[in-house]
Amino acid sequence: MAESKVSLKLLINSQTKKVLFAEANKDCVDFLFHILSLPTASVIRLLRERQGMVGSLQNLYESLENLNETYIQPNQNKDALLKPMTTDVASSEVPLLLLENATNQKLFYRCGYCNSYAYSDDSRAVCTACKRNMSSVMTYVAPPPVPKASSESGIVKGVVTYMVMDDLVVKPMSTISSLTLLNKFNVKEVGILQEKVVDVSMDEVSHVCQYVCI
Repeated sequence: MAESKVSLKLLINSQTKKVLFAEANKDCVDFLFHILSLPTASVIRLLRERQGMVGSLQNLYESLENLNETYIQPNQNKDALLKPMTTDVASSEVPLLLLENATNQKLFYRCGYCNSYAYSDDSRAVCTACKRNMSSVMTYVAPPPVPKASSESGIVKGVVTYMVMDDLVVKPMSTISSLTLLNKFNVKEVGILQEKVVDVSMDEVSHVCQYVCI
């Protein structure tokens, strides 16, 4: 995150003392969505498929899933958070706690004695040309980085203000959405609404992370 604190503008019903929603900027929304980059995202997908309910984290997951690509940075891909590589090997037989180890780098070996083009993922394999063990580890060369289309970091765009509900539903801020929420909460008088700006420190953010991941 760019700063040690993030600011939230809360809309509060002064009669019920209930926070209707928070108006959040890019830094806050980036933090919430990046919670999904933890093995949490794998757990959510599996639990949603099997049980159909994983609490507020499901709302956060679906908020990013349903967020229009218009709001996503051009150099970002939602699937990086929604479908991390750990889920590619997930199955009903794999314990959930082992999923985070599924991305361990796989090694490949070649023969170190001849010019054979054969390779194997097992160092005990025998070279088809010289019949010796293929124990020479191959060196992986990464492709050149793709130039970023945007200098802005994070996953969502910063020119948009977002609204965050108490159940972790996140959506772009709009007048229609705000009016719909006021109707949902049966707010008849605008005069009872109060705005309050709060700064959330990194320590408090850590508590939020621990809370939503329980």
